[in-house]
Amino acid sequence: MNQWFVRLTEQMSLAHDDAAVADVLQNMTSDAGFRYFAYLNLQAETQTAISTYPKEWQVRYFEKKFAHIDPVVLNAKSHPEAFAWSNTVTPGMTKERRAFYGEASEFGIRSGISVPIKTGFGRMAMLTLASDEPNAGEGLDFSPVMAAASFGQVHSRMEVMRVRPTRVTRIRMKANELTCLRWCSEGKTARDIADIENTTYGNVRFFIRNAKTALGVTSLAQATALAKELGLI
Repeated sequence: MNQWFVRLTEQMSLAHDDAAVADVLQNMTSDAGFRYFAYLNLQAETQTAISTYPKEWQVRYFEKKFAHIDPVVLNAKSHPEAFAWSNTVTPGMTKERRAFYGEASEFGIRSGISVPIKTGFGRMAMLTLASDEPNAGEGLDFSPVMAAASFGQVHSRMEVMRVRPTRVTRIRMKANELTCLRWCSEGKTARDIADIENTTYGNVRFFIRNAKTALGVTSLAQATALAKELGLI
């Protein structure tokens, strides 16, 4: 498996567009003996994904915000090094986890390996290879350090290329909230915005507070930065 990670780095260095990236990841996934791949980028309360998981599962995963309960994601956050996993139900497992495993299994996602990395500023990304077999990841010999080094290079290249995701967290924001954020990004204060938009200072504060809640952030600086990064303003 260590050699596989070397080849992944090499192949990704030759990919120059979205289609080539998808082809490399899919071909490398098959070469490793897995069925699906999922690249997940997590920031604040939002996630973006590039994946070959069934579209229905991707939609359900994002709409139900499964990233908050997904045992693989939770394990990656608490132990950020490459690991194997499976959907095996064990005694004492919570009802919530059993239900999640059951839904994932319906779409042929039963086991695999995941490589998480910290990407700076409180963010994390992870690459998962998944199989419909119950224990596909067990017994694979690989170095967590080599896996992280390889995926780190892959992640950096995908960021530079701005590869389009197959799924993103849907942010529901009203026009007034987006308008206030846009004015904030232009350096306007809440009182400035109230005058420009012919509304009250209290309303502007209310819109900004709702915008921060929708984005899952705590400060105005975070809200404007993330909104711009997501192409909302």
